[in-house]
Amino acid sequence: MAASRKGAKSRIGFNTRAVHSGEEGCPLTGAVSTPIYQTSTFSLKPPSKEQALPGGMQYVYTRVANPTTSALETKIADLAGGEAGLALASGMAAISAVLFTLVGSGDHIVCSDVIYGCTHDLLKGVMRRMGVESTFVDLSEPDNLAGAVRDNTRLVFLETPANPTLKLINIRSISDIAGEYGIKAIVDNTFMTPYLQRPLELGADIVVHSATKYISGHGDTIGGIIVGDEDFIREVRGEALKDIGGCISPFNSWLLLRGVKTMGLRMERHSSSALEIARFLESHSMVRTVMYPGLKSHPQHGLAKLQHQCGSSGMITFDVETQYNAIKVLDSLEMCTMAVSLGDVNTLLEHPATMTHRSLSRKERHDLGINDGLLRISVGIEDSADIIADIDQALSKVRYKK
Repeated sequence: MAASRKGAKSRIGFNTRAVHSGEEGCPLTGAVSTPIYQTSTFSLKPPSKEQALPGGMQYVYTRVANPTTSALETKIADLAGGEAGLALASGMAAISAVLFTLVGSGDHIVCSDVIYGCTHDLLKGVMRRMGVESTFVDLSEPDNLAGAVRDNTRLVFLETPANPTLKLINIRSISDIAGEYGIKAIVDNTFMTPYLQRPLELGADIVVHSATKYISGHGDTIGGIIVGDEDFIREVRGEALKDIGGCISPFNSWLLLRGVKTMGLRMERHSSSALEIARFLESHSMVRTVMYPGLKSHPQHGLAKLQHQCGSSGMITFDVETQYNAIKVLDSLEMCTMAVSLGDVNTLLEHPATMTHRSLSRKERHDLGINDGLLRISVGIEDSADIIADIDQALSKVRYKK
């Protein structure tokens, strides 16, 4: 388990650290790329100061720690501004590990009202059966947090921008209020990545990512990352990872190491193309509303300018009024792909009401702004003109259902 930079701000630029941090190549052969240590177990040596890993441990078993994975954990912790990182098998494994570590039967969680569908299902399903109650609150108004906190509240969990409505939450304000009540602030930063938003620098205690998305960037692997202080990461590794076993494979860690090296470049392209596409959609006669934090028309555009580093990522939602229209658009795509997930080099479109958020009732979805005609775009790195042309021709096939 490689040591982190303890959150110290480096004078070296983000993209340079994305390439070099956490990686020293192969000590045996000099290979520049970190090797894939494709092994389940390690031969043990007599304990000594020289042979001990950070934290006083040796590599013993890949379920708990692996050199390839350690390089990934160190790199992401450095980029996110945290003391230490922990990689797991998926984004949901990362979220589950955080919750299993921080709460138990009789405890209470406050969660932002618009959240990834599987996170919502975890809180309403497994966590409730474990005796943990969750309250879903509109945290875009930070004062709502104080009204939802109870004596047994242990943490506040939020996602900003929200999936799929792209509503923003002021991380600094929520973290300050959480601190006043002695509870942890956890932020799902999947949509933004450490390149565009760094919650730990805004006061959050813990950040999680579905590394499957923008950190990988190529739609070819699954993984999750937790970043926080060393004591917390050590606790998660020693219990939730070791005992529940949601470990990432060394090969997937290597794919994520490869992906993160170009994350900054990709996020710049995703963001610039998304802004161009959002402006196109905003002017289209068949589109009722467009939500993208980079647009001046977004109700929280001012917060986006304060909270986002250099762009608002590649996620857009737009409303074509009815489910009939939405499905017609998806069926008419020629280059773009109808698929869930996000952060791929390919442009992906999905219909939240029947895909990522189908577990919510129609009333629940509508109350949260997830209308039947809402479509979500994950803008890829294709030429923006080609993305626009494909969406435009798909929209031209829409005929309002009579």
